[in-house]
Amino acid sequence: MLTFAEFTELCKSLEHISSTLEKTARIASFIKNIESDDDLYNTILFLSGRIYPEWSERDLGVGIGLIYEALRMSTGVDRREIENLVREKGDLGLSAEEVVRKKKQTSLFQEELTLKKLREVFDEMSDLSGEGSQKRKTILLSELYISCSPIEARYLTRLILKEMRLGVGEGIVRDAIARAFGIDGEIVERAYMVTNDYGKVAVSAKNGGRDALLRLKITPHIPVKMMLAQVAESIEEAVRDIRHLGVEWKFDGTRVQVHYSDGRVTIYSRRLENVTNALPEIVREIKSNVKEGVILDGEIIAVRDGKPMPFQHVLRRFRRKHGISAMVEKIPLMVYFYDIIYDDEEIIDLPLMERRKRLTKAVREGEMIKVAQQRITGDPEEIRRIFDDAVNAGHEGVMLKNLDSRYIPGKRGKNWLKLKATMETLDLVVVGGEWGEGKRSNLISSFELACIDEYGNMLKVGKVATGFTDEDLEELTELFKPEIEAQEGKKIIFHPRYVFEVAYQEIQKSPKYESGYALRFPRFIRLRDDKSVEEADTIERVARLYEMQFRSKKHQ
Repeated sequence: MLTFAEFTELCKSLEHISSTLEKTARIASFIKNIESDDDLYNTILFLSGRIYPEWSERDLGVGIGLIYEALRMSTGVDRREIENLVREKGDLGLSAEEVVRKKKQTSLFQEELTLKKLREVFDEMSDLSGEGSQKRKTILLSELYISCSPIEARYLTRLILKEMRLGVGEGIVRDAIARAFGIDGEIVERAYMVTNDYGKVAVSAKNGGRDALLRLKITPHIPVKMMLAQVAESIEEAVRDIRHLGVEWKFDGTRVQVHYSDGRVTIYSRRLENVTNALPEIVREIKSNVKEGVILDGEIIAVRDGKPMPFQHVLRRFRRKHGISAMVEKIPLMVYFYDIIYDDEEIIDLPLMERRKRLTKAVREGEMIKVAQQRITGDPEEIRRIFDDAVNAGHEGVMLKNLDSRYIPGKRGKNWLKLKATMETLDLVVVGGEWGEGKRSNLISSFELACIDEYGNMLKVGKVATGFTDEDLEELTELFKPEIEAQEGKKIIFHPRYVFEVAYQEIQKSPKYESGYALRFPRFIRLRDDKSVEEADTIERVARLYEMQFRSKKHQ
C-alpha cells in the first residue's frame, strides 16, 4: 500500500528537477514499481493535480476559506497569521507546510496517511451536500492535516487546489507511462485521447500492455477533448498549406460536445463540464432532430432577432443553476454542428470530408439546430467574400479546415486554422486584483494578469482596469470572492482559476514583471470561463507576438 509520504517524496524530487527527460524517468521508475491498481490510478491523477478525471462531475467543493478553517482547527494557528504567510510566500501550499510546522497542538494518535485513505476521504467529501456538509468537510480536512507532516501538508493543499506546481504536464505523464510499461508513446496518447483519463490508461498499460490500450475506445457520455485550431497568418498561407480546403463561418459562441446515446443527451462545454441541465430546450431539439448513437462537435450561440448576441450571454446560461426557464426566454439559443466523432462507432480516423457526410445524415435541421455550411474552395477571393459575409452576419470570421484530416482530440495544429476580424488578443490568468474606490469600493475594479510557462508557473504581464461595465464588475466580484487567498489593504491575491481575454495597444519589454513583458493599455474583452488555466496563453506566445509587432514596426 502506497503511503502519502512516499508520494510526497516523489513530488518533492520532481519540484527540483528542471529536465523534462529526468522528470519522465523519475515518474516512470516510480509507477513501474506500484503493485496496486488503485495506487497507480491515484498516483497518476494526483501528479497531474487532479482528484477526479477532468470530465467527472465529482468535486470536493472545498474553497480557500474552508482550507484556512481546517488549518486553524488542526494546528491552532490564527487565520490572520495564515493569511500573512500566504502574502509572504505567494503559495497556500508552502504556507500550509509552515503552519503545520508551527502547530500549537498535538494529537495523541496520528494515523499514517496512504493514497487509499486519501481517496476514501476525498470520496466522502465529494458525496456530501446540503445542510451541515461544509462543517463535516472542514472536520474531515482538519483530520487529514492532523495526520500530515509539514511537507505532506504542502502537497495535500496543492492537490485540493488542483495546482501541484511540479511541471508535470500531459506529455510527461504520457512518456512516463510509455517508458514504465514498454509501450510506444503514440499508442499511450491515443488511449488518452479516447478515454480522457491517464489513470485508466496507466492501469490498462500495466495489466494488458499495448493490446489493452488499443482496445480502449470512445464511449458515449464520457467527453473527449475537443480538436483545436491555430491562428492563420493569412488566407494565402492557408491556401498554400492546405490543398483540400473547406471554409466555414467562425461563430461567436461557445463550443459544445453533444452525446446522444441510450435515450439520453449529455452536453459538455469546452472545459468538459456537464452543462446539460442549463440547456433544456437544446436537449429537446436534439432528441427530436438528431439520430441516436452519436457524439457531435459544435457551437452554441445566443440569438436575438436573428442576430448573434455577445458570447457572454451563452456563458451566463451555462452558469445558471436556478431560474433556467426564465433564462430560456431571455437568452434564446441555437446550435451549429460542424463535426461528428462517434456514429455508432468511433470515427475520429475518418477524413473530415467523410465525417461531414455522416454529420449531415445524423442531423435534421430545425429552428434551433443547424449544420454549419461549408464551402470547398481554394480561391483566396472567394474565401474573403465568405469571411466578409460571416463578419457582416455578426460572427468572428472563418475557419479554414483540411478536408483530408482526421479528428485529433485536444491538439492544436494546421489542419484547422481560424481567421478573425478582430486584432490578436491574449487569454491570461487572473492572479490578483484591487478593490475600487468611492462608489466602487465594494467591487474589485482591477485585475492582475499572468501568462504561463512550460511548467505551469504564473508570470505576470500587467493589470487590466478598463473595458468593464458596472454589471461586469458586480458579476466578477461575486465570482472571484471565493478565490481570494489573501488581502492587504486594497490588494488581493487570487487562487488562479479564471482566464480573461484582453486586448492591448502593444506589448513592451519590462523588468517590472517576472515575464519580462508588460501590456500597454490592456482592455478587458470577456471572461473565458470556457477555458481552463492550463489553456491560457504561454510566455512563448507573448514573446512571439512581441517579435511580430517589433518586425511590423521596423517595416512601417
